[in-house]
Amino acid sequence: MKKLTTPLGLTACAIALIGSSAAAQGKQESTPAGVTEETIAEGEALFKGAGICFTCHGQDAKGVPGLGADLTDTEWVHADGTYESIIETITKGTTSSTGAVMPPRGGPNLTDEQVKALAAYVWSLSHKSTK
Repeated sequence: MKKLTTPLGLTACAIALIGSSAAAQGKQESTPAGVTEETIAEGEALFKGAGICFTCHGQDAKGVPGLGADLTDTEWVHADGTYESIIETITKGTTSSTGAVMPPRGGPNLTDEQVKALAAYVWSLSHKSTK
């Protein structure tokens, strides 16, 4: 299990979830309903910009040691890796076993549509999709 050791207030988008997804098993998955290449691109821009997720997860989303988990692998810490569970984690925020806090909506008070776009990008990082 990954440890998130982010200082309070710096955990913009610490989304690491638990379980075995289809991606972890090497299966291809259909892109979630409502997710488009444009949505994923918008989420990437948020991740690397206004969403400030890169602060803890790095510009490449591979994590920052001691701050945020790698979002590109298939290991999940707080949910099951589905698009819906990623939306829920971003929306509600989370606290890791080390006490690191990701505030609801990542801190910058993202809109519902921005949360969905960000979740689409995070989902795309570790899931092979079929169209």
